[in-house]
Amino acid sequence: MPGKILQILFAAAIIALNTSCVAEQHTACHVADNNKGQKGSSGGRQRGSSADYSAADFRNIAAMTARMLDSHHYSAVRMSPELSARIFDRYFDELDPLHMFFTLQDIQRFSSYRNTIGSKLQNGEYDFAFEVYDLYRQRYAQYRRFTQEMFDSEIDFTVDEEIAVDLSKQPRPENEAAMKELWRKHVKNELLSLRLSARLEQEERANNPDASAGESSSTPVRDPKARILQRQRDVGNSIDKRERIDILGILLDCMAQSYGAHSNYQAPKSSDDMDIHMSLSLTGIGATLTSEDGYIKIVELVPGGPAELSGKIKVGDRIISVTQEDGEVTDLIDMPVSQAVQYIRGEKGTRVTLEILSGNASTPIKVTIVRDRINLQAGAAKGEIREVNGVRVGIITLPSFYMDFEAAMRGDQNARKASTDVLRILEEFRTKDVQSILIDLRSNGGGSLPDAITLTGLFLNGGPVVQIRTKDGMEVENDPSGEIAYDGPLVLLTSKMSASATEIFTGALADAKRAVVVGDSRTFGKGTVLRVESLDRYRSWFRSGSQLPAGALTFEIAMFFRPAGSSVQQLGIIPDIILPSLTEEMRAGEIYLDNHLPWDQIPGVRLNIFDRNLDRKIAQLREQSAARIAENAAYQAFIRQIALYRTIRDRRTITLNEEARYEIYRREREIAREAERLLTDESGESQAGDVVLLEALNIAADLGKMPIDRPASQPQQKRRK
Repeated sequence: MPGKILQILFAAAIIALNTSCVAEQHTACHVADNNKGQKGSSGGRQRGSSADYSAADFRNIAAMTARMLDSHHYSAVRMSPELSARIFDRYFDELDPLHMFFTLQDIQRFSSYRNTIGSKLQNGEYDFAFEVYDLYRQRYAQYRRFTQEMFDSEIDFTVDEEIAVDLSKQPRPENEAAMKELWRKHVKNELLSLRLSARLEQEERANNPDASAGESSSTPVRDPKARILQRQRDVGNSIDKRERIDILGILLDCMAQSYGAHSNYQAPKSSDDMDIHMSLSLTGIGATLTSEDGYIKIVELVPGGPAELSGKIKVGDRIISVTQEDGEVTDLIDMPVSQAVQYIRGEKGTRVTLEILSGNASTPIKVTIVRDRINLQAGAAKGEIREVNGVRVGIITLPSFYMDFEAAMRGDQNARKASTDVLRILEEFRTKDVQSILIDLRSNGGGSLPDAITLTGLFLNGGPVVQIRTKDGMEVENDPSGEIAYDGPLVLLTSKMSASATEIFTGALADAKRAVVVGDSRTFGKGTVLRVESLDRYRSWFRSGSQLPAGALTFEIAMFFRPAGSSVQQLGIIPDIILPSLTEEMRAGEIYLDNHLPWDQIPGVRLNIFDRNLDRKIAQLREQSAARIAENAAYQAFIRQIALYRTIRDRRTITLNEEARYEIYRREREIAREAERLLTDESGESQAGDVVLLEALNIAADLGKMPIDRPASQPQQKRRK
């Protein structure tokens, strides 16, 4: 049976499930599209309009959120002038991430709030949220007028000038004059990007008429200026129509995130959003989206969904426009993600064309996807067997540690969960004489904590799995069965996207010398447990007696530690063998998140060592892998592709001279094409997405030829029946 702390966490997950899409440590919510800060819900009720919320309601919601964070957050951080300053700065950055609409003079204008906004929110004082937002609304309207005036005059694209690629890393403009100069360059850059995109597309059609014959050449080419103005109208309308409860919610979310990287406040949402989050199947492209720096960014691909199956879309890509089957084009830049997904979703079988920017690339590509029904089966564990260098290697692809909590609470013995699906695959592997197993965890962002512990036990013969520390104490969770389902050679393939429950699983097996870990230089580094609280449960606290939805609060309540004592928080898990990959080059992970909790260490607990000579074997496997990669033409081509991505990613500025920029585009395109040619085998099939997996399979095959050296004192293996 789980320990007391784990039971508390499990119960918290069930409570949250009844009111929201539960935090990733507790269950996996499979969605077609998602929104940053919308991973929770206050229930199935339709929210009231802002007109329904009184000033007393706003005071109560603000005060309750602030006081709950101050008293219950794992970090034990208390409200202070320093924390207030963090909330203050974050609110400006949340509204204006590209530092385009607030000047340093504006920040100074609101400086009286810098060290006091936290205590004001605790007292239910929230005027700061609306005062700053009103200025933001005015500035965006001014920006739209500026753009129209700019388009009414001639724009010179022969001038040698540059703009920073990442404006969020630049200081805010000093004053209004500096702000308008930034607007000029930003609008010019947008216009130039659209001009060059059309130019490249026309060149492609001229050079390859046969390939473009099947495309919709009749699709009208929209004027770049019209596209930009339409986009600004859409964003301006969204800014103007945002409800006051949602504006307050932005500030409360900034306060929550100032306590911890994964803490957030979710304003009440409509029943439509609730259906999206809680449905077991949806129709769409199969991607989780967020809004970042004005772009719609892909943060996760649903395994087996249309986006992943296209082979042309990856995590981190940005969608800048959407074209429907009838040729209607919608620009998504600066559009709220909740609005953007309405253009991406659609009926099963319909086509949608996405214009994609990858990394810091300035040249977009177009990807056409057929929308489809997405269900949980696509995200379930899958197994296959491959013959590698004379060794039968079983591959288990595990996208998440999923678990049907509602069925489990009903006592359903057949409740769907990852551990039972993996056990079934292991039993099938046993009947087919598999000699080594590789578990692909590269896209596994976590899931059910209880099932992660159960699944870890499939590969252990008893012993500790994870240590959990709350504000009230420590507890060690052990292999619940003490019986092993598979005792052969094991390799785990991870990436910077492998997080949370995946890190518990990987850390436990690594500490016990049970598995060889290969992949990126580290995993994500998310070592905290989240709790989702519906604030409606505390409605009696409202002195106003309001019955309107109050939203939900997510916050960290505990931290995970590996059996050997190291936290996975912030630093993640370092693999035994690092394999070059695209995800390795991404600035992804806990370490890049603001206000993340720090790495920590506690005393380790006694371990059941599985293979006492595993470290020696790892050294040999590492040498063999390095030699193989050096001689592998496909992998070397892939490494050149990675180098191009790194060059684009590290670009600090981009020229606004049209001809100079066009030459950069052409050069980058030729390098990419050459790498793609080298990555294509004789049959024309691309190997780009497989080289990392193929090398991990080679390592698993090498390990399969090495005998396991179990300590004499190790408990006798107990096979699961």
